[in-house]
Amino acid sequence: MKWLLATLLVAATTLAAPASAQSDVVSLGGVRVELREGTTQVVTVNHARGTRARVSLWRLTSEGWKRQLTTAGGRTGYGGLVDGHRRRQGSGTTPLGTYGLPSTFGTHAADPRAALPHHRIRRGDHWVQDNASRFYNRLRNQRQGGFRWWLPPSDPDSSERLTDYRREYEWSVVTDFNVEQVRHRGSGIFLHVNGRGPTAGCVSAPRRFVRAVVRLLDPARVPVIGIGR
Repeated sequence: MKWLLATLLVAATTLAAPASAQSDVVSLGGVRVELREGTTQVVTVNHARGTRARVSLWRLTSEGWKRQLTTAGGRTGYGGLVDGHRRRQGSGTTPLGTYGLPSTFGTHAADPRAALPHHRIRRGDHWVQDNASRFYNRLRNQRQGGFRWWLPPSDPDSSERLTDYRREYEWSVVTDFNVEQVRHRGSGIFLHVNGRGPTAGCVSAPRRFVRAVVRLLDPARVPVIGIGR
Protein backbone atom coordinates (compact mmCIF):
# COMPACT_ATOMS: atom_id res chain seq x y z
CA MET A 1 0.00 0.00 0.00
CA LYS A 2 2.83 2.44 0.82
CA TRP A 3 4.19 2.46 -2.70
CA LEU A 4 0.78 3.45 -4.07
CA LEU A 5 0.42 6.36 -1.69
CA ALA A 6 3.98 7.51 -2.26
CA THR A 7 4.15 7.30 -6.03
CA LEU A 8 0.45 7.01 -7.02
CA LEU A 9 0.05 5.94 -7.51
CA VAL A 10 2.24 -10.42 -32.97
CA ALA A 11 3.77 -7.96 -35.22
CA ALA A 12 7.30 -6.59 -35.22
CA THR A 13 6.80 -3.31 -37.04
CA THR A 14 9.95 -1.18 -37.10
CA LEU A 15 9.82 2.58 -37.60
CA ALA A 16 12.47 4.45 -39.52
CA ALA A 17 14.05 6.33 -36.62
CA PRO A 18 16.93 4.43 -34.96
CA ALA A 19 17.36 4.33 -31.20
CA SER A 20 20.16 6.90 -31.33
CA ALA A 21 17.77 9.43 -32.89
CA GLN A 22 15.13 9.22 -30.17
CA SER A 23 13.17 12.48 -29.89
CA ASP A 24 10.84 13.85 -27.24
CA VAL A 25 7.80 13.19 -29.42
CA VAL A 26 7.22 10.18 -31.67
CA SER A 27 4.33 8.80 -33.67
CA LEU A 28 3.71 5.10 -33.08
CA GLY A 29 0.91 3.34 -34.88
CA GLY A 30 -0.66 6.70 -35.66
CA VAL A 31 -0.57 7.90 -32.04
CA ARG A 32 1.42 10.94 -30.92
CA VAL A 33 3.45 10.02 -27.84
CA GLU A 34 5.37 12.44 -25.62
CA LEU A 35 8.35 10.47 -24.37
CA ARG A 36 9.83 10.98 -20.92
CA GLU A 37 13.51 10.87 -20.18
CA GLY A 38 14.56 7.24 -20.49
CA THR A 39 11.31 5.98 -22.05
CA THR A 40 11.91 2.88 -24.17
CA GLN A 41 8.53 1.20 -23.68
CA VAL A 42 5.18 2.58 -24.84
CA VAL A 43 1.56 1.43 -24.91
CA THR A 44 -0.48 3.12 -27.63
CA VAL A 45 -4.24 3.40 -27.85
CA ASN A 46 -5.38 4.28 -31.36
CA HIS A 47 -9.10 5.06 -31.38
CA ALA A 48 -10.80 3.35 -34.32
CA ARG A 49 -14.55 4.02 -34.22
CA GLY A 50 -17.21 4.32 -31.57
CA THR A 51 -15.61 3.00 -28.40
CA ARG A 52 -13.23 0.63 -30.21
CA ALA A 53 -9.45 1.02 -30.32
CA ARG A 54 -6.27 -0.77 -31.32
CA VAL A 55 -3.97 -1.17 -28.32
CA SER A 56 -0.28 -1.98 -28.85
CA LEU A 57 2.88 -2.41 -26.82
CA TRP A 58 6.11 -1.01 -28.31
CA ARG A 59 9.77 -1.36 -27.35
CA LEU A 60 12.72 0.74 -28.46
CA THR A 61 15.59 -1.37 -29.82
CA SER A 62 18.86 -0.63 -31.57
CA GLU A 63 16.91 -0.85 -34.83
CA GLY A 64 14.13 1.53 -33.78
CA TRP A 65 10.69 1.14 -32.28
CA LYS A 66 9.17 -2.33 -32.61
CA ARG A 67 5.65 -3.43 -31.84
CA GLN A 68 5.68 -6.41 -29.46
CA LEU A 69 1.95 -6.95 -28.98
CA THR A 70 -1.21 -5.60 -30.55
CA THR A 71 -4.97 -6.12 -30.35
CA ALA A 72 -7.89 -4.61 -32.21
CA GLY A 73 -10.16 -5.51 -29.29
CA GLY A 74 -9.51 -2.45 -27.15
CA ARG A 75 -12.27 -0.24 -25.77
CA THR A 76 -12.53 3.32 -24.52
CA GLY A 77 -15.05 5.38 -22.55
CA TYR A 78 -18.74 5.57 -23.39
CA GLY A 79 -18.50 9.39 -23.39
CA GLY A 80 -15.88 9.56 -26.13
CA LEU A 81 -12.39 11.05 -25.95
CA VAL A 82 -11.40 14.47 -24.63
CA ASP A 83 -8.18 16.40 -23.97
CA GLY A 84 -6.89 15.33 -20.57
CA HIS A 85 -6.95 18.80 -19.02
CA ARG A 86 -10.60 19.26 -20.05
CA ARG A 87 -11.87 15.97 -18.68
CA ARG A 88 -14.62 16.04 -16.02
CA GLN A 89 -15.37 13.39 -13.43
CA GLY A 90 -18.40 11.24 -14.27
CA SER A 91 -18.36 12.15 -17.96
CA GLY A 92 -17.39 8.66 -19.14
CA THR A 93 -14.67 10.17 -21.32
CA THR A 94 -11.19 8.78 -21.93
CA PRO A 95 -8.41 11.39 -21.63
CA LEU A 96 -6.23 11.99 -24.68
CA GLY A 97 -2.51 12.43 -24.08
CA THR A 98 0.50 10.62 -22.69
CA TYR A 99 0.64 9.28 -19.14
CA GLY A 100 3.08 7.27 -17.04
CA LEU A 101 2.48 3.67 -16.00
CA PRO A 102 3.79 3.46 -12.42
CA SER A 103 2.15 0.33 -10.98
CA THR A 104 -0.36 -2.49 -11.31
CA PHE A 105 -3.10 -4.06 -9.22
CA GLY A 106 -5.49 -6.96 -9.54
CA THR A 107 -7.18 -9.93 -7.98
CA HIS A 108 -4.04 -12.08 -8.17
CA ALA A 109 -0.77 -11.98 -6.30
CA ALA A 110 2.12 -10.36 -8.13
CA ASP A 111 3.32 -12.26 -11.19
CA PRO A 112 6.94 -13.29 -10.48
CA ARG A 113 7.84 -12.31 -14.05
CA ALA A 114 6.48 -8.76 -13.65
CA ALA A 115 8.60 -5.80 -12.55
CA LEU A 116 6.18 -2.97 -11.74
CA PRO A 117 5.02 -2.60 -8.12
CA HIS A 118 1.81 -4.58 -7.65
CA HIS A 119 -1.08 -4.47 -5.19
CA ARG A 120 -3.41 -7.42 -4.69
CA ILE A 121 -6.97 -6.21 -4.17
CA ARG A 122 -8.42 -6.95 -0.76
CA ARG A 123 -11.77 -6.36 0.87
CA GLY A 124 -12.44 -2.68 1.51
CA ASP A 125 -10.08 -1.35 -1.18
CA HIS A 126 -11.41 1.69 -3.04
CA TRP A 127 -10.11 4.08 -5.65
CA VAL A 128 -11.00 7.40 -4.06
CA GLN A 129 -13.25 9.73 -6.08
CA ASP A 130 -14.39 11.80 -3.12
CA ASN A 131 -13.55 15.39 -4.09
CA ALA A 132 -13.42 16.41 -0.43
CA SER A 133 -10.74 13.85 0.42
CA ARG A 134 -6.99 14.45 0.47
CA PHE A 135 -6.68 10.91 -0.90
CA TYR A 136 -8.51 11.84 -4.12
CA ASN A 137 -7.29 9.67 -7.01
CA ARG A 138 -5.47 7.29 -4.69
CA LEU A 139 -6.00 3.68 -3.64
CA ARG A 140 -7.27 3.60 -0.07
CA ASN A 141 -8.86 0.99 2.15
CA GLN A 142 -12.02 1.99 3.99
CA ARG A 143 -10.49 0.84 7.28
CA GLN A 144 -7.94 3.62 6.93
CA GLY A 145 -10.63 6.28 6.64
CA GLY A 146 -10.09 9.69 5.12
CA PHE A 147 -12.87 9.45 2.51
CA ARG A 148 -16.62 8.84 2.43
CA TRP A 149 -16.55 5.24 1.28
CA TRP A 150 -20.18 4.70 2.34
CA LEU A 151 -21.65 7.08 -0.26
CA PRO A 152 -23.90 5.27 -2.79
CA PRO A 153 -22.78 4.93 -6.44
CA SER A 154 -25.35 7.57 -7.42
CA ASP A 155 -23.48 10.22 -5.41
CA PRO A 156 -20.91 12.23 -7.44
CA ASP A 157 -18.39 11.82 -4.61
CA SER A 158 -18.75 8.06 -4.29
CA SER A 159 -15.56 6.01 -4.63
CA GLU A 160 -15.00 2.87 -6.66
CA ARG A 161 -14.96 -0.33 -4.64
CA LEU A 162 -12.43 -2.45 -6.51
CA THR A 163 -13.87 -5.82 -5.49
CA ASP A 164 -17.04 -4.91 -7.41
CA TYR A 165 -15.11 -5.31 -10.67
CA ARG A 166 -13.33 -8.63 -10.36
CA ARG A 167 -13.59 -9.34 -14.08
CA GLU A 168 -12.27 -5.97 -15.25
CA TYR A 169 -9.70 -5.58 -12.49
CA GLU A 170 -8.29 -9.08 -12.60
CA TRP A 171 -5.26 -7.42 -14.19
CA SER A 172 -4.94 -3.62 -14.22
CA VAL A 173 -2.23 -1.08 -14.98
CA VAL A 174 -2.41 2.29 -13.21
CA THR A 175 -1.84 5.47 -15.23
CA ASP A 176 -0.69 8.72 -13.66
CA PHE A 177 -3.53 10.72 -15.21
CA ASN A 178 -4.40 13.55 -12.79
CA VAL A 179 -1.63 12.63 -10.41
CA GLU A 180 -1.83 16.29 -9.33
CA GLN A 181 -5.27 15.50 -7.82
CA VAL A 182 -7.17 18.26 -9.59
CA ARG A 183 -10.65 17.95 -8.11
CA HIS A 184 -13.52 17.03 -10.42
CA ARG A 185 -11.14 16.14 -13.25
CA GLY A 186 -11.55 12.46 -12.52
CA SER A 187 -9.62 9.59 -11.01
CA GLY A 188 -8.84 5.96 -11.58
CA ILE A 189 -7.85 5.87 -15.24
CA PHE A 190 -6.44 2.39 -15.85
CA LEU A 191 -5.62 -0.11 -18.57
CA HIS A 192 -7.69 -3.12 -17.54
CA VAL A 193 -9.40 -6.25 -18.82
CA ASN A 194 -12.45 -5.84 -21.07
CA GLY A 195 -15.86 -5.89 -19.47
CA ARG A 196 -19.15 -6.30 -21.31
CA GLY A 197 -18.99 -2.97 -23.16
CA PRO A 198 -17.29 0.43 -23.19
CA THR A 199 -15.53 1.71 -20.10
CA ALA A 200 -16.31 4.65 -17.82
CA GLY A 201 -13.15 6.41 -19.03
CA CYS A 202 -10.43 3.79 -18.77
CA VAL A 203 -8.85 1.85 -21.61
CA SER A 204 -9.61 -1.87 -21.66
CA ALA A 205 -8.33 -4.76 -23.74
CA PRO A 206 -8.69 -8.55 -23.91
CA ARG A 207 -7.58 -10.40 -20.80
CA ARG A 208 -4.70 -12.19 -22.50
CA PHE A 209 -3.31 -8.93 -23.83
CA VAL A 210 -3.48 -7.06 -20.51
CA ARG A 211 -1.90 -9.94 -18.64
CA ALA A 212 1.00 -9.99 -21.12
CA VAL A 213 1.45 -6.23 -20.77
CA VAL A 214 1.57 -6.55 -16.98
CA ARG A 215 4.36 -9.11 -17.33
CA LEU A 216 6.37 -7.09 -19.85
CA LEU A 217 6.25 -3.55 -18.44
CA ASP A 218 9.54 -2.59 -16.83
CA PRO A 219 10.00 0.51 -14.63
CA ALA A 220 13.61 0.74 -15.85
CA ARG A 221 12.18 1.47 -19.32
CA VAL A 222 10.04 4.36 -17.96
CA PRO A 223 6.85 3.08 -19.64
CA VAL A 224 4.10 5.44 -20.78
CA ILE A 225 0.72 5.12 -22.46
CA GLY A 226 -0.26 7.35 -25.38
CA ILE A 227 -3.98 7.73 -26.08
CA GLY A 228 -4.90 9.22 -29.46
CA ARG A 229 -7.41 9.28 -32.29
